[in-house]
Amino acid sequence: MQAFVAPQDGYDLIGDVHGCGATLATLLETLGYHIVDGVYRHPTRKVIFLGDIIDRGPRIRLAVQLASSMVNAGEALIVMGNHEYNALAYCRRARPRAGGEHRDFLRSHTSRHNRIIRETLDQYQHHPDEWDEALRWFMRMPLCLELPPLAPGQSGLRVVHACWDEPLVRTFLERYPDGCIDEDFLHESIEHDSFAYRVLDRMTRGANLRLPEGVEIHSGDGFTRRSFRTHFWAREPRTYGDVVFQPDNLPGELESRWLSEQELANLPYYGPEQPPLFLGHYWCEGLPALPAPNIACLDYSAVKFGRLVAYRFSGEATLDAANFVWVPVPREPSRRPVPEELSRDTLSNQSFANGASQ
Repeated sequence: MQAFVAPQDGYDLIGDVHGCGATLATLLETLGYHIVDGVYRHPTRKVIFLGDIIDRGPRIRLAVQLASSMVNAGEALIVMGNHEYNALAYCRRARPRAGGEHRDFLRSHTSRHNRIIRETLDQYQHHPDEWDEALRWFMRMPLCLELPPLAPGQSGLRVVHACWDEPLVRTFLERYPDGCIDEDFLHESIEHDSFAYRVLDRMTRGANLRLPEGVEIHSGDGFTRRSFRTHFWAREPRTYGDVVFQPDNLPGELESRWLSEQELANLPYYGPEQPPLFLGHYWCEGLPALPAPNIACLDYSAVKFGRLVAYRFSGEATLDAANFVWVPVPREPSRRPVPEELSRDTLSNQSFANGASQ
């Protein structure tokens, strides 16, 4: 792996790819990256991927190959998403547990978990060595990044897949200065009362609140949920509606429900005085917008025919919505953009999901 050298002009941060490999290549070309020696490169900028490269999409192997080749060549950085973590846990045999309780894998192979990773495993079915290398790459992904300014007078930035919980991040980085977990940490993470679980749950899945007893959300992705995703930049939230951050509406009158003292105590807070922060994870919809002057969420549901979104960061302390760049993903395959610099053989050899071109 080539050492990473900070770019001259700035970073292009890219949201959740979820296997939309052709769309990723198109976005990179839109941003001015070109294939040199088999890797997308830019003369003065570099990419930061926000995690969730895998699962769901039609060209997962291509997405992994594009992103990992850039990271290995020193042309990009990446943070781990919950889907990379899930894959690691799904594929790792569990160690014997105290009391003799037996568990085959760190992430149980339930019908729900099988469904989430099925497309990835299907696309790697005839490429087991490639999948093993992808898993090794996932283990090398840091959970967060905190990068210094590129020049005097500019701002640094922070990157995490889902949630920057400052006290938790600080404690984690004191123990793991490079931001990367190890095998012991991964195995510890299945224990819900462990530090490893709290770190991975908060940083890759974000803050969530349980719904009242008997209330469920039937989500647009086909899953039934008993909790909802929250943001963490409301200074003085009072109701569920002040913090909900997901495309699914809360049932009934729940948006007006008052937050309990315990719920308030469990919500982190990221204030406007903090450095710019970039997130993925939250399945935003519509035109890209800034939820706060120093926060950008870049997950705009590309794999669900939304947009694959990037933000061109050049050291500004106050983010600007004019710096969003995106590639739309229409439902009709014939209308989807096709990258110019990938060979037809590369695209045809990695075409899945009924030939969908994403």
